Amino acid sequence: MLDNALVMIAIILIINIVYVSFFTIRMILTLKGQRYLAAFISMFEIVVYILGLGLVLENLDQIQNVIAYAVGYALGVIVGMKIEEKLALGYITVNVISSSPDIEFTRKLRDKGYGVTSWFAYGMEGDRLAMQILTPRKYELKLYDTIRTLDPKAFIIAYEPKQIHGGFWVKQVKKGRLSNGEKQKNAL
Repeated sequence: MLDNALVMIAIILIINIVYVSFFTIRMILTLKGQRYLAAFISMFEIVVYILGLGLVLENLDQIQNVIAYAVGYALGVIVGMKIEEKLALGYITVNVISSSPDIEFTRKLRDKGYGVTSWFAYGMEGDRLAMQILTPRKYELKLYDTIRTLDPKAFIIAYEPKQIHGGFWVKQVKKGRLSNGEKQKNAL
């Protein structure tokens, strides 16, 4: 009898982890405008949801099933977020304010394949170099490392643009320049 209860708990836990992972990924795809892929995933999501909820509702008098459902939900959120991090869908825009306008930031970042728009700025403590950099999210952490290597005092703000259209950079990403430039010119 105890084996059956443990098996039921494990099944409910796994089903809910899978369901919520699908749910998280579907929501992210929906927010990124990938409606057809999100709709496709939602078909599997709802089947898994019905199976898991049905098991809990059939045995509602057993509190361990409800707890397994709740724990599976929480773990599903974490697993879904980890999957999304690995997929790294979309792009980010990184605004950087360098502590010194003399650093050859833009050239070094462009050599690595990043699209950089820069301008001189004036801050509270004097002249600065301001930059806007657009990159696929899969290169986000490498970009931060590069920025911190070039200027450990740089001020960095990042956000996800909703729509990107035109410009030099979009053409280069479609040609694969960013990933190729990274392989060719990996030294600072």
